[in-house]
Amino acid sequence: MQFKSMVLSNVEVSPSYFRMRMTAPPAISGSQPGQFVMVRVNPAIDPLLRRPFGVFDLGTFETEFTDCGRQSYLEILYKVVGKGTAMLSTLHQNDHLDILGPLGKGFIPGDPAGEKLLVGGGVGLAPLYYLAKELVRDSKVNLFAGGRNKEDVLCITEFERLGVETYVATDDGTLGARGLVTDVFEEQLAKAGPKATILACGPFPMLKAVALLAEKYNVPCQVSLEAYMACGVGACLGCVVKGKNHSDSTPDYRCVCKDGPVFDSKDLLWS
Repeated sequence: MQFKSMVLSNVEVSPSYFRMRMTAPPAISGSQPGQFVMVRVNPAIDPLLRRPFGVFDLGTFETEFTDCGRQSYLEILYKVVGKGTAMLSTLHQNDHLDILGPLGKGFIPGDPAGEKLLVGGGVGLAPLYYLAKELVRDSKVNLFAGGRNKEDVLCITEFERLGVETYVATDDGTLGARGLVTDVFEEQLAKAGPKATILACGPFPMLKAVALLAEKYNVPCQVSLEAYMACGVGACLGCVVKGKNHSDSTPDYRCVCKDGPVFDSKDLLWS
């Protein structure tokens, strides 16, 4: 669906990282964790294309107008990396946006009795928060968060408030363990129960490492891919990745926006 939205807040939570809350129609409550929205950051022609953002959180709030009742809201977590996100970071309360979504395929929770192992890096933590919020109702949830330094590890306190057990690793050791988050993750993965499920989002090299560990320990794994998107609905084919059956003679491409962004790790060609 396409809808007009009003900014409720736009807060810098870490250098260059922002958390934005905006109004949304009630139907947004049907979103799956892992889905995304396409945001037009400016009503003018520049920038022309919308920007994709994972759904960080959904909820409702009481409006100041008593006759209006409760209003739904949508939150995104983003990093300023170019013109579009730089423009987004300048918006304030009561500014307006044009939103398309929710789009794509989200995470499949799996067996509630199984332990859920969430792995994220940087803004890859964005869709994992809403996912964790849903999973903690029925399952034990562990989060493995990584980044180059402490400024790249976002909203850990919010995850802990949900009751999620968190493990953190940074390249420079400024927060948590020193090194790759996948090293910390493997230590715990080796102890995971037989019904465990891995759910990950972040940069491709991290997801590749997680997928290989999932194969090594024979644990089901879903990954949410990050990609540059132009349309968000599979029309432009600008965000394709190689599927597991891909070869030069038999191409197998998957659209991140339409076939994903969440995939079973076994369905992709990681090499």
